Amino acid sequence: MFQLFLRSRAQNYIKSRLGDDGFRARSPERDAETDRARIDSIMAAIETALHAAESEQSGLSRRVDDVLARAAVTFGNGTDEYLEREELDNHHQDLFTTEIANGQRRLKELASEIAHFKFMKAAVLSRFPNYKAPVVG
Repeated sequence: MFQLFLRSRAQNYIKSRLGDDGFRARSPERDAETDRARIDSIMAAIETALHAAESEQSGLSRRVDDVLARAAVTFGNGTDEYLEREELDNHHQDLFTTEIANGQRRLKELASEIAHFKFMKAAVLSRFPNYKAPVVG
């Protein structure tokens, strides 16, 4: 407690000797820079999430297309193919069907997420119309 009292007195003494007048606000330029940094961090987070979701969607779409192509090859083209199909082929068809359904479900989820991230980006930009993204060069 005594040390806190001494520190406070020492600060008051230095302020009185240096002529410090008390409260001073930051410059408007510094305030604008601080505000821009805050918006930058929000926009960077949204951009990172958006880019990750779009990358996942692109990769998953290619993999689902690949599974669809493999499933088409194992189906055969006869009208009664499903009657004469071997058990192993049926098993693979079931696996392909499950993979395709899971992939398509996830693609729908990703499409929704991407739309939400784009909406969030637009909302931030509409609330801060003077915001200019930093130039990365």
